[in-house]
Amino acid sequence: MHEGHRKRMIERLEQNGEGLQEHELLEILLYNAIPRKNTNEIAHNLLEAFGGIDRLFEADVKHLTAVDGVGKATAAYIKTISLCYERVQFGKMKRVNFFTVDAVMNYLKNRYLGLSVEVIDLFCIDSRGYVKFYKRFTSYSAEKVDVKATELSSVVINQDPQAVVIAHNHLGADCTPSRSDDSFTAELYALCSMHGIKLQDHVIVSKNGYYSYHLAGKMQEISAKYSRKNLFEK
Repeated sequence: MHEGHRKRMIERLEQNGEGLQEHELLEILLYNAIPRKNTNEIAHNLLEAFGGIDRLFEADVKHLTAVDGVGKATAAYIKTISLCYERVQFGKMKRVNFFTVDAVMNYLKNRYLGLSVEVIDLFCIDSRGYVKFYKRFTSYSAEKVDVKATELSSVVINQDPQAVVIAHNHLGADCTPSRSDDSFTAELYALCSMHGIKLQDHVIVSKNGYYSYHLAGKMQEISAKYSRKNLFEK
């Protein structure tokens, strides 16, 4: 019975993989890890436990094995797929020159397409303008990302990049920064500046476009107030 069902699912994948639902994709993915069980039920269990494929692939082995039907081997399989995906995404980032505004904006618009929660992406840039380190922060909320500037700055300091770009998404149409966006950017700029690291830009992406602190001149205003030199002069 399972063999016939699995054959039909793989045929659907070949014919129209884009039309498959999340639980169906996950069901097929688990065929190799679980050869003799109903992976449809386990796929539903996983999605119910984590709320979606995006959160599922961010889970560690310990939390994966807490789901009914998932053993250590299956959890390790899922985690390996997740790490492979992260390497692929990082490879794409490394081809984008973050000193080139148009390239960055096009990359970010595609990156945030289809997200259902707000995220903040931190990009540490080397002297040639390419990403040397990346980290995503999210509270899994459609309203905001609850992360402090000190959390980002501690990551930045450990990486010692030439420059930093941060970006986040607004799920609505408006990409205008809020007061909290402004204060967050100013605080992070000051923290980075104290260690001789430049916060190059903060980009906000929405359905209708993007907002760049650098292009809008707001990063220059922040620099005038919160750079290490100006802070010490005061």
